[in-house]
Amino acid sequence: MTINNKNIDNVFYIFVIAHLIFWTLIPSITNHNLPLDTIEALAWGSNLDWGFNKHPPMSAFIPEIFFQIFGAQDWVYYLLSQIFVVISFYYVFKFSNEIFNNKLLALISALLIEAIYFYNFTTPEFNVNVCQLPFWSLTVYYSWKIFNAKEIKFLDCFLVGLFAAFGFLSKYLFIYLLVSIDLLFIYLIFFKKERKFDFKYLISLEVFLVVLFPHLIWLNNNEFITITYGLARTGLEQSSFIDHVKFPIIFLLKQVGILIPFLLLSWLLVKKIKLNLKFKDKKLLFLLAINVLPIVLMFLTSLISGSKIRTMWMTPFYLFFGVLTVYLLQAQINLKKLKPFVVGFIFFFFLSPVLYAYVSISKDDKRTDYPGKEIAIKTQFAWNQQFSSTINVVLGDEWSAGNLSYHLKSRPVWDGLVEREKLDQLKDYMCLDNICVGVR
Repeated sequence: MTINNKNIDNVFYIFVIAHLIFWTLIPSITNHNLPLDTIEALAWGSNLDWGFNKHPPMSAFIPEIFFQIFGAQDWVYYLLSQIFVVISFYYVFKFSNEIFNNKLLALISALLIEAIYFYNFTTPEFNVNVCQLPFWSLTVYYSWKIFNAKEIKFLDCFLVGLFAAFGFLSKYLFIYLLVSIDLLFIYLIFFKKERKFDFKYLISLEVFLVVLFPHLIWLNNNEFITITYGLARTGLEQSSFIDHVKFPIIFLLKQVGILIPFLLLSWLLVKKIKLNLKFKDKKLLFLLAINVLPIVLMFLTSLISGSKIRTMWMTPFYLFFGVLTVYLLQAQINLKKLKPFVVGFIFFFFLSPVLYAYVSISKDDKRTDYPGKEIAIKTQFAWNQQFSSTINVVLGDEWSAGNLSYHLKSRPVWDGLVEREKLDQLKDYMCLDNICVGVR
């Protein structure tokens, strides 16, 4: 692959299309069943609400749209996941081009993050983390438009509020990005006094709250169950004094481990690393705010609360690390000698799908080996021996019952765990192990 100023756009589009094809095709061929989180999202989507016991509604709403169009075809949900990834790549590229006003540096910024496994190996599983990606990149992009504009535009403020709300409705951890951006604006307006407060900023807040309002009502009516679940996942209630030290250190070590391929690929761009940080540089301040500050806040959360930060929670946090890295190293990058970088990129680009395919084929005890279709066929056969009606309700945990909801042709609604009062409301029902199917 030869990169020059004339074909940069083409190279970028070849990259994202190749990424989309590879990461849709390989799991579609090598996996027997959809991953856990995707099945869970589809289970929630069969019975849509403004929230669920674990997460807000966005990660269920979007797969359900795809199900209504395409039905139970596994490749569709791998494609959905890659569409979200590719959109985020596009806005990283678009944003970085505005930062550098140099398409080649913008392309390098986008290619670099392919070396972070959050954006390749883990992407076939559509979940709340993947769901955040386009909204994270869009929120950053339109926040930059506001930050960099001489005159604030209504549309930019509206879109920041909209995409920020969609991101928050994907996962509450999106708040770390929003707080980081807000802190930057507060610092520049009220402390440095380098910007004037513009009431158009409030448009973003108003739109954000309006979009969130139905979910906030749902939260109140359901005793804030999603927040309770999130806190339980951190192990906060069982934390001890040592956890305030142990978990932050583990968190930092994991972040370094995640970034090793990225750092190796970045190292191929330069011979010597020489940083010249100018904190009066507004572009640098913005890049630090969207890249470093959210991670610092996450670290402080673990340090102060003693909570355990799960690795996958950091999925969207590194989207713009390529832009920050190239910005810091641009003086040392020789744009005429990119061959080592291109070779390194191609190596990492093909390494991840090969490893994914190997793991998927060689191991047979994964969730993606679950015989969901076969169990659905057997369940339907057993039902037909007893009843002539159509199954429209399934009860059980999100994985087992969710698979039935997805694979049965009647697409029964998943209605939570098996409970006596729910069974009493069914006209006909049949139970197998810890799953029940029936007619309401």
